[in-house]
Amino acid sequence: MLNHRKLAVRALLAVVFWPSLFFFWFLGPFVFFLLSTTSSEVCARLETRAEFLAAANDTLPMLGLQNLFYAVPLVCLVLWSRLLPDRARTRHIFTCIKLFAVAAALGALWEYGSSLACDGYGQPFFSPVWQMTAYLPIANLAINLPLYVLTFSLGRTFSTPEDDPADDAGGQSENAS
Repeated sequence: MLNHRKLAVRALLAVVFWPSLFFFWFLGPFVFFLLSTTSSEVCARLETRAEFLAAANDTLPMLGLQNLFYAVPLVCLVLWSRLLPDRARTRHIFTCIKLFAVAAALGALWEYGSSLACDGYGQPFFSPVWQMTAYLPIANLAINLPLYVLTFSLGRTFSTPEDDPADDAGGQSENAS
């Protein structure tokens, strides 16, 4: 009975993990980027530095929400790890969490910095350092590629049924008689 419960929980985690990985990690960045940054239509209406900074600061709650959504696949991996403890997998999950934290920080800085980079009039309201955030997607990609590959492979490992040697031995002895 316990194995059936574990199998049901593993299946439920797989049902949450795979769609969240696809929709949040692969499609989500495009949607959240459009929602979280100051659009060019808004930029044209901002006239003072205070208005512009307030509009950029309004993106912060959306960035926090975005990272909560992005954490769903990692939470699934942690729960899977609790069901099927394995030291090597646990180390890989902690590596995923570290990479995720770095990618989330770089992504938030990039999206916030890109909000500050446009002012609608071509006048620099802020330090040119904020314009350097345009290069952060390259660093973010360098972090996200290994994160995606590692998370995908861990998800595949956890969501595929493992052969239980005890079940195979019992099945073989029945076939022999």
